[in-house]
Amino acid sequence: MTPAELSSSLLAVVQGVLERRGVGDDVTVAPADVVLERPKNRDHGDWTSNVAMKFAKRVGVPPRDLATELAGELAEVDGVADVDVAGPGFINVRLDAAAAGQLARTIVEQGEAFGRGDYYAGVTIDLEFVSANPTGPIHLGGVRWAAVGDSLARVFQAQGALVTREYYFNDHGGQIDRFARSLVARSFGEPTPEDGYGGEYITDIADRVVAAHHGDLRALPRDEAQEVFRAAGVDFMFSDIKSSLHDFGVDFDVFFHENSLHESKAVERAVARLTELGHIYEAEGATWLRTTEFGDDRDRVVIKSDGEAAYIAGDLAYYLDKRERGFERNLIMLGADHHGYVGRMMAMCAAFGDEPGVNLEILIGQMVNLLKDGEPFRMSKRNGTVVTMEDLVDAVGVDAGRYSLVRSPVNSSIDIDLDLLTRRTNDNPVFYVQYAHARTRSVTRNAEAAGVTRDAFDASLLSHPTESALLGVLAELPRVVTQAAELREPHRVARYIEELAGTYHRWYDSCRVTPLGDEEVTDLHRTRLWLNDAAGQVVRNGLGLLGVSAPDRM
Repeated sequence: MTPAELSSSLLAVVQGVLERRGVGDDVTVAPADVVLERPKNRDHGDWTSNVAMKFAKRVGVPPRDLATELAGELAEVDGVADVDVAGPGFINVRLDAAAAGQLARTIVEQGEAFGRGDYYAGVTIDLEFVSANPTGPIHLGGVRWAAVGDSLARVFQAQGALVTREYYFNDHGGQIDRFARSLVARSFGEPTPEDGYGGEYITDIADRVVAAHHGDLRALPRDEAQEVFRAAGVDFMFSDIKSSLHDFGVDFDVFFHENSLHESKAVERAVARLTELGHIYEAEGATWLRTTEFGDDRDRVVIKSDGEAAYIAGDLAYYLDKRERGFERNLIMLGADHHGYVGRMMAMCAAFGDEPGVNLEILIGQMVNLLKDGEPFRMSKRNGTVVTMEDLVDAVGVDAGRYSLVRSPVNSSIDIDLDLLTRRTNDNPVFYVQYAHARTRSVTRNAEAAGVTRDAFDASLLSHPTESALLGVLAELPRVVTQAAELREPHRVARYIEELAGTYHRWYDSCRVTPLGDEEVTDLHRTRLWLNDAAGQVVRNGLGLLGVSAPDRM
């Protein structure tokens, strides 16, 4: 019996009891109201529910009385061994071994589909992440967003969402001018401009621009030479960024150029729309948006008095463009230095008549600190000591890099210990999980060599305490993936498969799949092979949601 099947049975029991009590027409019960959770103490059963406490007041009876009535009905359901009531009205359910063990077969038969759901079925989501300026390699903060953003996209897709991965390409504004001047200075043997960019990558890009240009750039007027370096340098830099992301397992569906907003008159269209809605006004020679009406701390200038578009003008045009492309939900992932950005963006969303937090969400991520030999690596795109995506991958590999960046909540700073991530020991979390998968595959190979196959299955034989524990953890994947999508927290998947790996290793130490010596192959061995393969499938599914490989051998 899967958690979904048990939940469905409990839902039917609740509805039946309410109807018998004459309140079925007045009290509506939705599937989301019937929540099953794993009890912290497994002695309390396989599953627990607080549904009686949710509905007792509306039914007009004490919670424990309603729980007792529900428990009596649920105990009659096939596959339920016993049900008891605890505390103020918790319903604790224990499945019989056969019902619990059936999950192993279900997982193997569902394969990659196990853990997937329909929480966001058909919902269109634009997920914008990384979006680093094309003025240098992606630093660790951007690398974190690459890992987390791609994993979140996978989690959304596992819940039926139609996801577009989008990169906002900042090719408009002062930072591009500083980048171009830095390239010119490096190529012409001049000092780096005071507000420019340093580092060896500037030399590399400048040399590539010179090699690609037909003619002597020094012979051009300074402004023309700078324009050549700007256009070609940005192309080379962004090409490198895309290549690095691809090698990291992250590919985008859309690369949106900021400059296109200004060239296509999208800013003017956004201002016109907001003017129609009555939220634009003129003052002090400038055009303003009344964001204070929607919770912002001050109104925002959209068009400055000199006729130039203010920074928020691009945000207005870009958001409207996304909505016109049909995205119901728009998520933007930003770094810790953008906290002050949230209020005005949510006000902008409301000004367009949309719902902040629904049509527009902003996730703020904290810093990443890279440690080597116990000492921090410092990074700065300006002074040339930036730690890049390539640095991380060269040090620990793609899998360890992605996993280490995803396994913690994005709203907390993290330390990445390069020494730890290169160890093949259990204190290295990615090794621990990947080794669990490799061990399941080794067990399958050894079983095949010993003549153990999956041509028989008797779920009632899975009665060892470690088997009950393993089945309980395996059953959690669908709930974990749903929560990861709902809460925008893919780290939940990583922490879950770490728990699963530990539970699997304990089962491996206690229960044999292959017979010893001349021992005869029995249905217990065959059934345990199903459980072993189910564990491998769930670890593989979890790693896949994080964009991390599941090796067969280690």
